[in-house]
Amino acid sequence: MSSRASTFAAFGTAVALLTLTACSSASADTTSGPAGTVPAAATSSPGAGAPPGAEILGRPGVGEPFKLTVGATDTARPDEFEVTVEEVRCGEPLDPEVVAHAAESVGEATPTPTPEGGKQYCVVALEVANVGKSEAVWQAGDVVTLNVDDTAYSQSLADADHAYDYRQYWYSKGKAGPSFGLNPGSRGPDYGIFQIPADDDPTTVWVASGTSLESFDGAEPGYLVQLAPTD
Repeated sequence: MSSRASTFAAFGTAVALLTLTACSSASADTTSGPAGTVPAAATSSPGAGAPPGAEILGRPGVGEPFKLTVGATDTARPDEFEVTVEEVRCGEPLDPEVVAHAAESVGEATPTPTPEGGKQYCVVALEVANVGKSEAVWQAGDVVTLNVDDTAYSQSLADADHAYDYRQYWYSKGKAGPSFGLNPGSRGPDYGIFQIPADDDPTTVWVASGTSLESFDGAEPGYLVQLAPTD
């Protein structure tokens, strides 16, 4: 991919229907991505991008909200969120206003963030609403991967720091996100920062309906958000 940024927007139900009706004769074997990634289902599967064995609760597009129920038990009230992946932007430097705010907060100049060699930043912007019955906390970095076909990329520690900078920047603008805690009926932005190969375009975003990508029982269920490039 060129250095020109690429963005991904909603592309309606047509692709979702194609995905749901796609047939494959491939085996159930799964593959592992490069070091620093987490396993995802085989590319030939319509579930490519979801962790092996995970229940896919839906395949929304960008801009289409979906509901997460987190932490349901027999004794505790579950947290409930309405989540929308609003944008996935790749190939650009991190937002300079966010970077400047982060430097100002520590009172000293800091190096401009740069991705690893041969990689590009991808910023996943989400809108999260608390549709439950009590205050709740949620953070994308714990439960989201950005996928290129069957390879799933999670946040590195450095990427998580950059996502924190985005949250702090928008908090300073009066837009508290779910990582700060949301009361019922409140909403706010959240962000995930990922690094993928510079020549690749992401295909899906996986959002687990849990407090982590996996539990003791295996992969958590979740939503496989479909991406499509636009010029």
